[in-house]
Amino acid sequence: MTAPTTLGTHVEVRDLVVRFKNRTALEGLDLNLDAGVHGLLGPNGAGKTTLMRVLGTIARPTSGQVAVLGHDLGNQRALRDVRRRLGYLPQHFGYYPRFTVREFVEYFAWLKEMPSASIPLAVDRAIERVGLADRADDRLKRLSGGMLRRAGIAQAIVNDPDLLLLDEPTAGLDPEQRVDFRHLLRAIGVDACVLVATHLVEDVAVACTEVSLVNGGRTVFRGTPDELAAAGEHAPDGELNSGDSPIERGYTAVLRADRAR
Repeated sequence: MTAPTTLGTHVEVRDLVVRFKNRTALEGLDLNLDAGVHGLLGPNGAGKTTLMRVLGTIARPTSGQVAVLGHDLGNQRALRDVRRRLGYLPQHFGYYPRFTVREFVEYFAWLKEMPSASIPLAVDRAIERVGLADRADDRLKRLSGGMLRRAGIAQAIVNDPDLLLLDEPTAGLDPEQRVDFRHLLRAIGVDACVLVATHLVEDVAVACTEVSLVNGGRTVFRGTPDELAAAGEHAPDGELNSGDSPIERGYTAVLRADRAR
């Protein structure tokens, strides 16, 4: 596979298939992502986390083509450069409970091979951006679930990544923290590509410039939040599309239409 030919493309996926033993997680998925904040929606088991793991260089495709930041992920020599320029927050991440917040973020800066001289300032900035400056020297075992999540976001952004992958990043955050997080996403998305997998449709409506909806391992919708909301304006045969907001009704309508095929 050659590098992406579209100027500015951060992620290019073509006919991606991922199988685990007797289960197919992704089946013929296509996706192109440029700079901006992109939402990734879909029901449980749709393939969102598997896609994030592939883009994060954790899982390997069974078949298909995947290019990240201009590199073919099938090229093992390219993975080191991709990982330096990548930020990734899994849905469930491990940590050493006795590490402080600062030590935790420093450790990931080291893993990403950041220049030693730049690490202290980058760590302080990342911790400040997630609102944990006053807890930087607290041990992780003493943090609440929401604070741990913010520490996870800090490690993901410490290297100012060109591609930021966030799997359920707002889990455990209170409403005020979610608002602050949306502002952070928009700031990062000015230059970088941010992909947010979430079940919270309203976060996508507010923070994202574009949304992709996956179902059954395939991309079944790609467009703006407004376009997804518009998909729920008319239900077939007088049915009602469930949801408490336009974008939730659009989400339901697209899924029902795909299942009806």
